[in-house]
Amino acid sequence: MQRYRAENLTAATARILEAAGSSVEEARVVAEHLVDANLAGHDSHGVGMLPAYIEHLRSGLFVANQTPEVVNDAGAVIVVDARHGLGQHMVLKALDLGIARAKEVGACVVAVRESAHVGRIGAYAEYCAAAGLASTHFVNVVDHTPIVAPFGGSDGRFITNPFCAALPGPNGPTPLLDMATSTIAFGKARVARNKGVPVPEGTLLDEAGRPTNDPTALVDEKRGALTAFGLHKGSGLAILCEVFAGALAGERTIQPENPRRGSIVNNLLSILMDPKAFGDPLTIAKEAAAFGAYVKASPPAPGVDEVLLPGEPEARSRAERQASGVPVDPMTIEQIKEAGRSVGLSEAELGMLVRS
Repeated sequence: MQRYRAENLTAATARILEAAGSSVEEARVVAEHLVDANLAGHDSHGVGMLPAYIEHLRSGLFVANQTPEVVNDAGAVIVVDARHGLGQHMVLKALDLGIARAKEVGACVVAVRESAHVGRIGAYAEYCAAAGLASTHFVNVVDHTPIVAPFGGSDGRFITNPFCAALPGPNGPTPLLDMATSTIAFGKARVARNKGVPVPEGTLLDEAGRPTNDPTALVDEKRGALTAFGLHKGSGLAILCEVFAGALAGERTIQPENPRRGSIVNNLLSILMDPKAFGDPLTIAKEAAAFGAYVKASPPAPGVDEVLLPGEPEARSRAERQASGVPVDPMTIEQIKEAGRSVGLSEAELGMLVRS
């Protein structure tokens, strides 16, 4: 598979977003976020999302250059309406408010509602950790057809509803857990479809509720459903993400009385905590590091090379792909070029932009 330098992917993504109406700043923020997801190994949330973003910007479902509105400031709780602005740009602005407040009072809950797709949630935990804060994040998805079946169910009743948490450490967040509550993210099914490969066994149901590993019907026609990870446990966590992010933060869940226009709208509930409010940050970081070392010292099971902490695979992928380039399949590259054509970029400019 062809590999592309991260800076070239970032430049191409930003240019296409600018052509679709985003400011230079917004285009840069979104492009850097998408490419960083690729670098972290989460191609499901990388530049392959760009065609959907452009489609939704052109249709008006996403709004470029939006200004988030604080609709309630209750001290340790800040509620922000993103007004369908591009999620990466909107969430960082909201988190900046929450980070400042958490450092002032020890903790802050930030609710972001009605945001266009926010991307890889782990990036926000990394952002908070870089500011010295621990954080947890709950996300739901609305305005869209449900594509994840509850435990024991046979059709979609919610979406991939990610959960994320991280503790700051001296060399970055330690550990960082960022996961969809489905067995795989929908974007991973899209990546598999584009590559022409099956999804892993146990991750997908067909429209009759039977197990399948062909992602085509789900990706192209929204027929069938993903499964929740961990049986009843993942299904339960997905439901909690729906009510915490959806009902509490966003006042909108995916239940059918709410509109489903085919967009990707996220509600986000982020809990930001300043370690200084709990004790000595250095002591906390050392204790977390000692526990992590204890976990990693477990003798690997047969067939396993090494015990890894949450966040280590992403860090290793980032180092490898920074050095060797980001692999992107030909279908995704063509979809990105088509997105560029749809906003008026010439073949010559696309040829210069989308290059390895």
